[in-house]
Amino acid sequence: MASVPSSARTVEEIFKDYSARRAGILRALIYDVDEFYGICDPEKENLCLYGHPNETWEVNLPAEEVPPELPEPALGINFARDGMNRRDWLSLIAVHSDCWLLSVAFYLGARLNRNERKRLFSLINDLPTVFEVVTERKPVKDKPNADSGSKSRGSTKRSIDGQVKSNPKLAEESYEEEEEDDEHSETLCGSCGGNYNADEFWIGCDICERWFHGKCVKITPAKAESIKQYKCPSCMKRGRQ
Repeated sequence: MASVPSSARTVEEIFKDYSARRAGILRALIYDVDEFYGICDPEKENLCLYGHPNETWEVNLPAEEVPPELPEPALGINFARDGMNRRDWLSLIAVHSDCWLLSVAFYLGARLNRNERKRLFSLINDLPTVFEVVTERKPVKDKPNADSGSKSRGSTKRSIDGQVKSNPKLAEESYEEEEEDDEHSETLCGSCGGNYNADEFWIGCDICERWFHGKCVKITPAKAESIKQYKCPSCMKRGRQ
């Protein structure tokens, strides 16, 4: 089975597809890493790692049809497994997976106009790469500015008045980006897909880095103040499996 095709066409649909495939790959390289490592037997044929739109992953042979319905991921990831340090091997696959995710997203977005492509990349760039997550590498922080509306990843919670409240203990690990106020509107709720609104309370997941309406995940501003590390429902479910 090759990569599952997608009917995504709008910026929001393509980003949702990208996020789901990314979540599946992260699951393979982090949560299910022992199973993934075992499947990638160097004695087998050329294998590829696929992330699917339902947040699952799969290791399989590449698509037989030429050209394939979607760009194909790196071929033969299993051959280098025993010749490399395990962590280095996983890091290499993470880099190739980032390239594949971008290629699929912009393949689906081939008919987008210039502004839509820019917006799509901005949404994608708002998330840490698979490589950064797998290697636990801290993204380079932009120079902070005086805009209190700038977003801070990691342990930040957005209050109703739009200000960001940080957990002091994890402040140095936060993923910060310098953004204009009008760019906040491009942030989508990971639950309902709704656009960002400064008048609503939002909370960011410290695991997958997605943002959610507080009402969608049943978290109030008061409850958020006592949360040291927030895990969204999807990440909590994956952690129990």
